[in-house]
Amino acid sequence: MMRPRWTLCSSGGHGVISVTANVAARDMAEMCKLAAAGHFDEARVINQRLMPLHNKLFVEPNPIPVKWACKELGLVASDTLRLPMTPITDHGRDIVRAALKHAGLL
Repeated sequence: MMRPRWTLCSSGGHGVISVTANVAARDMAEMCKLAAAGHFDEARVINQRLMPLHNKLFVEPNPIPVKWACKELGLVASDTLRLPMTPITDHGRDIVRAALKHAGLL
């Protein structure tokens, strides 16, 4: 399981380097902003909503699920990957799609 991102900000960090930010940039930025302003409960709510997505973006080797999620959200035109990476599996796609829905992104 990925470490909750808001804890990094609530511990004095000024932001995070996050795979999830590729597909949920606004939410991740808002979470960091809230934590930096001392609004830890609000930041925690965003983190809890995104936590399944944080974890499911690693259902297959990075960046395969992230690239597919970006395509699914219309952020990129193609989910084509360079070798040796292969397309996301149907099972991986179902898992990531469910996480995107849970996060309110789809």
